[in-house]
Amino acid sequence: MSQWLVLTIAMAAVCGVVLTITVLKERRIGADDDPSETPDVIEYLTMMVGVVYAIVLGLAIAGVWEARSNAEDTVRAEAQALHEVSERAGAWPAPVRDTVRTDVDSYVGYVVHKEWPVMAERGELTERGGALLAKVRADVLGYHPRDDYERESYQPLVDQVAAVDNARMARSDAADSTLPGVVWFGLIVGGVISIGVMFTLQIRRSGRELLMAGVFSALIAFLLFLVWDFDAPFSRGLAAAVDPFLKLFPQT
Repeated sequence: MSQWLVLTIAMAAVCGVVLTITVLKERRIGADDDPSETPDVIEYLTMMVGVVYAIVLGLAIAGVWEARSNAEDTVRAEAQALHEVSERAGAWPAPVRDTVRTDVDSYVGYVVHKEWPVMAERGELTERGGALLAKVRADVLGYHPRDDYERESYQPLVDQVAAVDNARMARSDAADSTLPGVVWFGLIVGGVISIGVMFTLQIRRSGRELLMAGVFSALIAFLLFLVWDFDAPFSRGLAAAVDPFLKLFPQT
């Protein structure tokens, strides 16, 4: 059974139970009942709708903001590890050092100019980028240190290559949307309900009421846009950029 079907059944069941209880209770009210003595629950329900939606919206914003921050940290970690590989290779003989640095530059150039647009558009990495990183790994693992000095730099280089690979995998996980569809359904429906409950308060056409209604609606739209923008860290207006690569590899 799909999650959408389960959600629909659950929502319909809850609504049905509430409406059934309300109708049965209404039938049991006697003729001498005075409705003016019944507390008005409209304002209370309106307040509760706003509070619940504010909590859900706040959690969504916090979640996508954290995901965006993690994506930026991932890019920074990948660029820094590649920079360490390029620098630490200076302890090795010139032919090996130059090969490692050339392959690192090729990988960085491909990520910045080729893979990044694909990642932003499709939410996935390319096989070519993985192949270029595999070549860097083969360069490092394929070299056999000749003395103690080179052996001291060998293991840190291996560790840095592993760090690049881990950061690349994390970047792949962060490339797609963070929030599932059911959360977006709740955010959009909650926004519509939150705006709709204003009409239960008998809003009139006075300037202040219209201004507050417009500002409230605009705020909901802005916050939803903020969640949507942060939900894809690498592909939208406030996207995590390639600045760490460009700063550490200005020749790219």
